Amino acid sequence: MPNVTLEERKARYEASADYDTRIVICAGTGCMANGSMKVYARFREELQARGLRVKVALEEEKADYALAETGCQGFCQMGPLVTLQPRGILYCRVTAEDVPEIVEQTLMRGDIVERLLYTKPDSGEVVRHAKNVPFYARQQRMMLEKCGTIDVKDLNEYIAKGGYFQARRALREMTDQEICRELLASGLRGRGGGGFPTGRKWELTRIHENETKYVICNGDEGDPGAFMDRCVMEGNPHAVLEGMLIAAKAVNATQGYIYVRMEYPLAVQRLKIAIAAARGAGILGKHIFGSSLHFDVNVMEGAGAFVCGEESALIASIEGKRGMPTLKPPFPAEKGLFGKPTDINNVETFATVPLVLGLGAAEYAKLGTENAKGTKTFALTGHVANTGLIEVPFGSTLREIVGEIGGGVMNDDGTLCGCDFKAVQIGGPSGGCLTQEQLDLPLDYDHLAGVGAMVGSGGLVVMNRNTCMVQIARFFMQFTQNESCGKCVVCREGTRQMLALLDDIIEGRATADTLGLLEELAHTVKLGSLCGLGKTAPNPVLSTLRYFKEEYLAHVVEKRCPTGNCEALASYKILPEKCKGCSLCAKKCPVEAISGEIRKPFVIDQEKCIKCGACVGSCKFAAVVKG
Repeated sequence: MPNVTLEERKARYEASADYDTRIVICAGTGCMANGSMKVYARFREELQARGLRVKVALEEEKADYALAETGCQGFCQMGPLVTLQPRGILYCRVTAEDVPEIVEQTLMRGDIVERLLYTKPDSGEVVRHAKNVPFYARQQRMMLEKCGTIDVKDLNEYIAKGGYFQARRALREMTDQEICRELLASGLRGRGGGGFPTGRKWELTRIHENETKYVICNGDEGDPGAFMDRCVMEGNPHAVLEGMLIAAKAVNATQGYIYVRMEYPLAVQRLKIAIAAARGAGILGKHIFGSSLHFDVNVMEGAGAFVCGEESALIASIEGKRGMPTLKPPFPAEKGLFGKPTDINNVETFATVPLVLGLGAAEYAKLGTENAKGTKTFALTGHVANTGLIEVPFGSTLREIVGEIGGGVMNDDGTLCGCDFKAVQIGGPSGGCLTQEQLDLPLDYDHLAGVGAMVGSGGLVVMNRNTCMVQIARFFMQFTQNESCGKCVVCREGTRQMLALLDDIIEGRATADTLGLLEELAHTVKLGSLCGLGKTAPNPVLSTLRYFKEEYLAHVVEKRCPTGNCEALASYKILPEKCKGCSLCAKKCPVEAISGEIRKPFVIDQEKCIKCGACVGSCKFAAVVKG
């Protein structure tokens, strides 16, 4: 129905929203992996078995209940999530077996199933409504607002919530120059890591005259622990398409590509559904909204190479070449896809553009800090009570994010230790570590750069006191070394040698010269690499060396891992006061390193010990400990 207006679609949706209760079920990747679609199917079965009418699509007639399949609602730690509207009741960790009780007790009687409500871990207080859960209450969810509320497959619901109206205004009422100026005035910067001003990037593409131009959405999110773009593509794909439409008008492009890694099959599926729906509605195609713009979008699946997150490598991949970066200049704005002027932004940037136009540049610029406007999504993971996807204004602090939204740091035994964390890795393998000293540091581009870190794509990995920082540096170095495309020697060989040096430190082979060589090599790789992967690969090493030098020295000089996580540096001893002299540990030792007399404390010969740990597992009195 390409001739149906946005107003008519909005009215049709509102007229169909005639039901007693809307059952909103999170169908993001995390909740789906935990069985949310079984919950969805069970609700449908239970309601229909009672002879009740269930609406699962817009076109259906009046119903008693509506089932909505949304994208990620962010609170991944508590999924699968079920919200009952309009009462706003949030049920956590719902299984298919819980559905009959919810139907009978809540939908039929109006009572609450207390055991499925969120409980604050510090106070034990039970919270009924999502808006009162600290995880949500302390966020400012603007770009993510629709992800967990609208039915991801319903174009008309997106429109009813204001979708595509800003694209229509941009195409009909604004010139390309006006759009670029509005974006520049808003202060919106790229959310993919570099933080380049979006309006400036669009303007640089706009000024190049060419009959063929492209707009590319970079959805190749490869940072360990990062899932921001994936959730947006899964939960609000039309926002991405709307942002790309506005960009197409601004730079005079006719073709768009969304580049998504193949590890995101649900995102690919939902993007294709959204594109088909937009085409059917005349929102993609020719003379969009009655304007002169012809624009269409295709989804390109990448093979999962981390380096393809770099724009020139991504372009090469779309062209059918091996994904390897190229020297700049020329930049994509001048010579990009197939040699034509090309604008590239990431998923979050495009999804934010309609919000910027809707609020207006001046209003949007009030959010955030002086040099970082608006909000930023973060994937909060690691040793934290509430893991998930969050959105906060730039300038928020770790104390607010970890201590309040995240609910505090967790010990290894699952107990809370407040905000007493050891470090937070921000920005993935391209970023760096923040410590207790940076608890109140405003998180934005400039402040993070000042302490050797970066916003990056938005991954936040929280680590407690039992984390070995040398192992963390090695983890990220191994990742970037594996993902190096190998084009430049400095990155290819430099990261390999850095990884080898970190192995020496962890396995007890390091000498007094190792740390100096490691730091010198890190600076060399940073300065001499061709693309952003190599230039930022040393960041985790440099930041951990900066803030946890004493931990490195303990490994190198004392041949000791302070956290006891490095097996090669571990030592085992028998506590005399606990040893009963049963000799069981000596019998289990494969190298006969344990000796003693029956009913007297045994001892371990450290020279013979191979640190296999067999003695620990065999002792029934907890007398053998790892030192």
